Amino acid sequence: MEGGPAAYEPFVLEYGPYIYRTVFAVLRTPQDAEDVTQEVLLQIYRSLPAYRNEGLKTWMTRIAVNKAIDYKRYKARRPDMDAGDEAAQEESAAYRHGLLPTTEEQVLEREKRDRMRLRIAELPETYKEVVVAYYIEDKSYEQIAGETGLERKSVESRLYRARSWMKKHWQKEDFE
Repeated sequence: MEGGPAAYEPFVLEYGPYIYRTVFAVLRTPQDAEDVTQEVLLQIYRSLPAYRNEGLKTWMTRIAVNKAIDYKRYKARRPDMDAGDEAAQEESAAYRHGLLPTTEEQVLEREKRDRMRLRIAELPETYKEVVVAYYIEDKSYEQIAGETGLERKSVESRLYRARSWMKKHWQKEDFE
């Protein structure tokens, strides 16, 4: 492995807090989250040579969430189970039957929204308002024109220019 043990500490410092937050979102107990985070960081670090450059954070999030869910299931199967674990089992059954989105799906969706918010903040000021109104708030050209005082054609034009700007400055991988 490139870098070996000397590269592990910077890796942990960079990604550890993110992995902890992800694992904690599933387990909701600091001690369990710390334990699982250590396992996840080690697993990810050892698996890096096999990584195929297809969205690093998404890949790491999947590993973290799956490991946390496995731990939660393991804990739920233990005989010294408490009331909280019974609720976790019921929740897990609802996920398996497709009644609720999985924790992994929730975490990935939250990450995607956070990345999108950061990206929108990078837009030139003249584009932000119409992009948010159209793509995030799902408003029509007419609604945007009415709220901003712009002509409909100006709204169309700004959205067109904003899309051109995004294509030029953003990469598809940034949103996977």
